[in-house]
Amino acid sequence: MNRREIIKQGGLAFAMLSLPLQSLTKLKSNKVDESNSYDVIIIGGSYSGLSSALALGRSLRKVLIIDSGVPCNRQAPHSHNFITQDGIKPQDITSIAVNQVLKYKTVKHISDLVSNAQKGEHDFIIKTKTGKEFSSKKLIIATGIKDIMPDIKGFSACWGISIIHCPYCHGYEFHHKKTGIMLNAEKAYHFSPLIRNLSEDVTILSTEKANFNSEEQEILKKNKIKIIEKEIVEFQHINGNINQIMFKDGSKSNFDVVYSSVPFVQHSDIPSLLGCEMNNLGHIKVDNFQKTSVKGVFSCGDNSSTMRSIASAVFTGGICGSAVDKELAEEEFMR
Repeated sequence: MNRREIIKQGGLAFAMLSLPLQSLTKLKSNKVDESNSYDVIIIGGSYSGLSSALALGRSLRKVLIIDSGVPCNRQAPHSHNFITQDGIKPQDITSIAVNQVLKYKTVKHISDLVSNAQKGEHDFIIKTKTGKEFSSKKLIIATGIKDIMPDIKGFSACWGISIIHCPYCHGYEFHHKKTGIMLNAEKAYHFSPLIRNLSEDVTILSTEKANFNSEEQEILKKNKIKIIEKEIVEFQHINGNINQIMFKDGSKSNFDVVYSSVPFVQHSDIPSLLGCEMNNLGHIKVDNFQKTSVKGVFSCGDNSSTMRSIASAVFTGGICGSAVDKELAEEEFMR
């Protein structure tokens, strides 16, 4: 009896045994590549994403981190107010974190950009810019935000270096320096006590008439906080360090540092593609365990928090990783 007749008579198992080894290998390679399936895929490999991966790796979860390598704080020369890492370069913190996370054998890290994400019946399908495709049971979005720079010459070059957003992250390095506050009246007044605590020479920079009420004006005057109501046209600087501010009327003024804030958008469109609900500030809406409005999707870091600091990102990432593992464990336990 030849091989074809054996198969016709239902002897498939015996027929396969009689196939040459090369044919068996070919049959095996036609199966779905299970190596591209993960418990959790983390989109974004900065502080919050790596913190999530650490918690998951220590829980023996098969994890893939996909990172494009473009963090929001890439211009900041140093990180501060993060215990044990105060004054360290942000890139160095990331390198240490990656090395520690990848010691857990179930965690994998690749450099790529996620271009599409779809929610299936039982998993998520992730596609990357380089054409790779992966699947996972849970998804963590740790993609951060993208700052939108004003159209002022020199602003973007100084952002994160001498134009800063947070007195707790960067303020100490500029204490007792000539300081500007480039914010609208409400935010400028809110920041004034914090900045005045660090410097005796503080000026509010307003491009239009600052609408402080009489009581606010009196308090600002009492604290010797000056107000300049002129449009800024250029931040003159050396390697991102402010030298002078030039105004539209041609006048100039020396400053060492300026506090400001800029609008932002989500760094990735993946949250929108998946249907994640946003809050009124433009952040991904999450609960206390970093769950988004989409089942199985979690978020952590700057894209879902107003607290823009490495310490905060690590904190929310740790909560996120633990919450994802708990959800996976309970689902497996109840099967």
